Formats: sequence, C-alpha cells, structure tokens
Amino acid sequence: MRNPRIYEPQPLSQGQTLALSEDGANHVGRVLRMQPGQVLRLFNGDGNDYHATITEAGKKQVQVTITGAEALANESPLRIHLGQVISRGDRMEFVIQKAVELGVSEITPLFSERCGVKLQGERLDKKVGQWQKVAISACEQCGRATVPVINEVAMLSDWVAAPFDGHSLTLSPYAKGGIASLAKAGGARLLIGPEGGFSDDEVAIARQAGFTDVLLGPRVLRTETAALAAISALQLTLGDLG
Repeated sequence: MRNPRIYEPQPLSQGQTLALSEDGANHVGRVLRMQPGQVLRLFNGDGNDYHATITEAGKKQVQVTITGAEALANESPLRIHLGQVISRGDRMEFVIQKAVELGVSEITPLFSERCGVKLQGERLDKKVGQWQKVAISACEQCGRATVPVINEVAMLSDWVAAPFDGHSLTLSPYAKGGIASLAKAGGARLLIGPEGGFSDDEVAIARQAGFTDVLLGPRVLRTETAALAAISALQLTLGDLG
C-alpha cells in the first residue's frame, strides 16, 4: 500500500516534530485512521516531499516527526498559464483538477461577455478558495510538490493585456496552424472561452494583445474538453508528455 500523501501548509524540515493542520489531522486521524508508527508523506508546495512518521494520533490532533526530505523533479519544463472563462456547475472544478494533473503552472478564472456565471463579493472569494483546494487535492493525487496558484478572477480584457514571455494562444476552428507547429518556448498562455464562445470584440481584443489562433482539430469541443485537450497538446509538443 502506498504511503498517504498530505498537503501541510507550514514550513517543513528534516528532524522537525509538528502537529498537522486541522484538515491534515482530520484526514489522517478520522478518515484514514492511521496509528502511531505508520508513515506518510507531506508536502507544502516548496518542491519537496517530506517523509514523516506518526508519533501521536487522535481524532482531533495528529503529531508527526519528519524523517527525511526528497526534492521532486516532476514539474514540466513548459510553464503553462491557463486563462479559463468560468463555467457552470462542477465543470470549472473538473478543468482545474485535470489541468493541475497535466502540469499547468498557474490558472486565472476569467469573466467574459458570455460567461454564464454571475458571482461577486464574498461568494466569489469563497469560490476561488474552493478552487485552490481542488488544485491542492489534485497535487496530492498526482504527486506534484509545487502547487499551482489559482489567481483572483479577472476580466478577459485585462488578462490578455498583461505581459507574458512565451506563446499566447487561443483556439479557433478557422486557424491555419496547430499547436504542433509552434516553436520551442519556455512558456505558453492559453485562453479558453465559455460555452457560448467569445464575442467578436473579444476575439479582436485577444488578437490585438498578441494572441495567436491555433486549430486543435476538426471537431467542436466543449469548453472543459478544449482546455484539457489543448494543455495535453502543448505538453506533448513543448513539455514533458511522451
């Protein structure tokens, strides 16, 4: 059985004895029902996995001692920043989860003219926090020790206007070239629209900001499918998918 892998949002170092956070203790003590002497792995987003042994275990508090540290080298050489217009229901969580598994470095949720989600204020802040937890959970599952940041929600026009070092791409069924034709680069910024697509004004804004239209294939894909297919193609062409 594989040792459980738990996110622990605090500084970690070899030889340290610490109490796990509330979420970590709940998962280890209540869900997994682990006992003193059992081992697990911790990570805090600094690029390392920390091997730990449980010294005390209860339903409300779990204490561990870190016995070793291991630097992981499973981050993609391609830095992908996904700009995803917010979608309804659990589709946004699905995209974030799978995008993290595929190796994106950063995700910015976007509002656009045809975005079907109308969130603001405290509800929006809570949703961003929830999306960050989805990203952390995906890292626990896929073995990444660097947690992608879920940025605050931005307007599409503001996001495309920000400077970026690398390819700036959006998908279009009318594009002449595909992702396989892209030159080598260290970064790629990917703009994915809502279910209703971009307006003509938004297409123009993206092009004026230097975004290149790329053709993904002959079929029309849903927004969540398009994001994941494009990320996979980028990783296959410029990243670390074989």
